[in-house]
Amino acid sequence: MNEKDDPLKTFFRELPGAARKILLLDYDGTLAPFRVERDQAVPYPGIREILTRIEDSGNCRLVIISGRGVKDVRPLLGLEPPPEIWGCHGWERLLPDERLLPPELPVAAQQGLIAARTWSEQLGLGERLEVKPASVAVHWRGLTEDEISALRDKVTVAWQEVIVGSALELHHFDGGLELRCPGRDKGFAVRTVLAEEPSGTTVAYLGDDLTDEDAFKALQGHGLGVLVRQEARPTAASLRITPPEELLDFLRRWADACEENMHHG
Repeated sequence: MNEKDDPLKTFFRELPGAARKILLLDYDGTLAPFRVERDQAVPYPGIREILTRIEDSGNCRLVIISGRGVKDVRPLLGLEPPPEIWGCHGWERLLPDERLLPPELPVAAQQGLIAARTWSEQLGLGERLEVKPASVAVHWRGLTEDEISALRDKVTVAWQEVIVGSALELHHFDGGLELRCPGRDKGFAVRTVLAEEPSGTTVAYLGDDLTDEDAFKALQGHGLGVLVRQEARPTAASLRITPPEELLDFLRRWADACEENMHHG
């Protein structure tokens, strides 16, 4: 606990005085606990209220960056109007005015994703298959270790056939495998957001998964990367907090800083 107290104390002591603030948040595993029923993965109690406070302060750019498609994230997040949302690891973008910028994938990647979906359906993956605008994922949360191993092997063999000629890439994540179009990741989203802001902007990114490491790396030297996870693991993040208590505390302190800035601005 002590090793992360000091950097956080320093960070939150300086945050109210920051002229511009950006809070970047992963969704699954960070704002919401993982659920086997993925369409029921709603935020931890209290999250929506705190994020509403942050948005209402008017001096923080709030951005959700998720591996899910925007159409899936928006109703689960439950904030209306929604904040800026990047979906599909940076391939989709919902702007604050609610315009959706869809992915523009190479033809070979589009064909590869169609083939991967066909293979997966033939394997009988059913509800474990998630088809997104720029990727196809298989989820195995809730299965036994033996079942996971068998499913991983079966899917990997089938998708290797698809990868040849499609330029798609196979990625592991916490709870499954994903076949993705290369060229964008959560780091791409972070770099794009940073490029739109003046230098000296105070930024934090909160995430939990291996896919969030791209974002942590993109933020190094530019802001605070926070790993939101019960167990420690090697990471490019600056520090680790545990959900939900320390997560809620972090977000409350951020909201307090925004409101303090608003009252004295």
